[in-house]
Amino acid sequence: MPPKFKRHLNDDDVTGSVKSERRNLLEDDSDEEEDFFLRGPSGPRFGPRNDKIKHVQNQVDEVIDVMQENITKVIERGERLDELQDKSESLSDNATAFSNRSKQLRRQMWWRGCKIKAVVALVAVVLLLVIIIVIVVKYRT
Repeated sequence: MPPKFKRHLNDDDVTGSVKSERRNLLEDDSDEEEDFFLRGPSGPRFGPRNDKIKHVQNQVDEVIDVMQENITKVIERGERLDELQDKSESLSDNATAFSNRSKQLRRQMWWRGCKIKAVVALVAVVLLLVIIIVIVVKYRT
């Protein structure tokens, strides 16, 4: 494509035929450029390229859709992980509290068992003393 504009030092050197030729070139190109800027890349000159552009744009749109779905899934996964972490912390706290209460209950039951054994031993000693005293008093008299 010949250049649209030429730089001349002197406009007197340019003949009328060259001026009209340049004017025709500018007018021919301007219609095509106006079509391009007004309607976009279409027509026989841009046909196959336009199909490729549409194909690439469709692929880009598909990738964008997939990425949006992936981002949504990641956000949902993050929310589920946060919920799971909260539940696991709650279970850990409950397990610690249960362990502490079970230790405390074990000690209480151990002391209760010791008290019962002490009472039974005391009752046995008292009965034994009563029996011994009764026997001693009977033989002394």
